[in-house]
Amino acid sequence: MAGLLPNMAEDANAPTILVVDDDSEIRYSLNRVLASRGYRVAAAGSGEEGIAAVKKSPPDVVFLDIRMGGMSGLETLQHMRGANNKLPIILMTAFGTAQTAIEAMKFGAFDYIMKPFDPDRVLRLTENALKAVEDLRKASDIQPKLKSEDWKEGIVGSSPAMQEVFKTIGQVAASDVTVMITGESGTGKELIARCICQHSHRARGPMVAVNCAAIPENLIESELFGHEKGAFTGATNQRIGRFEQCDGGTIFLDEIGDMTLPTQTKILRVLQEGEIQRVGSTGTIKVDVRVIAATNKDLEKMVADKTFREDLYYRLNVVRVRVPSLRERIDDIPEIVEYMLQKLEKGRKSRVRRVSPEAMEVLKKHRWPGNVRELENVIYRSAVVAQGDTILIRDLPPEMGATPAAEGNGAATSAKATPVSATAVTTTEGGSGSADTKATPVVSAGVAAQLDALFAALASETPGRVLRTVEVELIRRALVREGDDQAKAAELLGTTKAALKKRLEESAG
Repeated sequence: MAGLLPNMAEDANAPTILVVDDDSEIRYSLNRVLASRGYRVAAAGSGEEGIAAVKKSPPDVVFLDIRMGGMSGLETLQHMRGANNKLPIILMTAFGTAQTAIEAMKFGAFDYIMKPFDPDRVLRLTENALKAVEDLRKASDIQPKLKSEDWKEGIVGSSPAMQEVFKTIGQVAASDVTVMITGESGTGKELIARCICQHSHRARGPMVAVNCAAIPENLIESELFGHEKGAFTGATNQRIGRFEQCDGGTIFLDEIGDMTLPTQTKILRVLQEGEIQRVGSTGTIKVDVRVIAATNKDLEKMVADKTFREDLYYRLNVVRVRVPSLRERIDDIPEIVEYMLQKLEKGRKSRVRRVSPEAMEVLKKHRWPGNVRELENVIYRSAVVAQGDTILIRDLPPEMGATPAAEGNGAATSAKATPVSATAVTTTEGGSGSADTKATPVVSAGVAAQLDALFAALASETPGRVLRTVEVELIRRALVREGDDQAKAAELLGTTKAALKKRLEESAG
């Protein structure tokens, strides 16, 4: 069994790369490739020796073989991660199955690489891993700004736009004035409504939220005002409506712009007279309810179009609170993200505590059409796939355009490649590929060159199985990228889930 090999780089400050493999030729090959770039290289011939090396003198990056005599690569990976959970470990394997990829990422591997190696791929992965280590170091210097008391309201933001919102809440909370909350979907209008209620003298009373857009037109009156037994087919019992349920409290009417004109008339009566009438009843019931409404529609335009009652509009729009979109308060994103991570950690749903500066810049540059709700989904998704306690660029969703292909899924793309047209390949009726210089280009020149190199390598290593090999590899990478979700992987590849599943079964067989 080989012991640790001497370093081959002269620079004592150069990053140290540990290679763990029971094949001496692999250790020698990687040693030459990495040392040629100036890295200090150490090697171990077994998982046990690798673990000892990590504990004695932690390297900056580890290349670890999956199949070795004695302790397996996955077992070694778990021990190494236990000793240093921020150590980037790249697994090496000659068997590129979906199961291998899933297991590797599940146990916290930074990435994995197929044997035989492409030297450029080895160096690129090493650079990405070292960059991730640097990102983690920078992120660890960031200290949380929010304290536990800042969780109380659930509304986070120090921007001037949000400070105006907070001032308005403070001004109207103590009164019973009707409030109209406007803003795009996902901005947190219901949170604002609940905050108003919590700071009002009705805080001890009930608060009922009603999504007017989610209730069918023929049921909304019964939902809001209740009904008598036998009022209509299916009304087998008397029903207490939402207004009665929150008597002495607050009702929040969300998406009020979706309410029909007949229902608008009845809402107007509640605001004017303070009374309701159940469906099927001839009597009225007095209710003491504060109304807070919200919409993402242009009510002024709806009034002009006669689709929203003008008198109701003025009754609701006594005080307006406009919630700014996330695009209007980009500087609030770090605070919002910190709050979300603390919330996840407090609920024991995540161990992630911070976001790297580079990833935060990507978040701040995104347009956020879904506003805070979209940001919350992105943070939750990224926290799930993050391998340590920090969200890196590679953990963000690919659709945000932040994850370089080389970092996220191992595709050999170059950020500096000029996207010029390449010859497209079309399929003839007979099924064979033919070069057609007039066909629409499908890849850039840089990618085309890499495909040429890939084809040449596969043609010599896997003659007669080139297409199947590429197909299996693409499926494997798609599954890794989509978190083993076969439906999403199939959509990404432009095929069906059934076809993808069939290919996986065939490759396993």
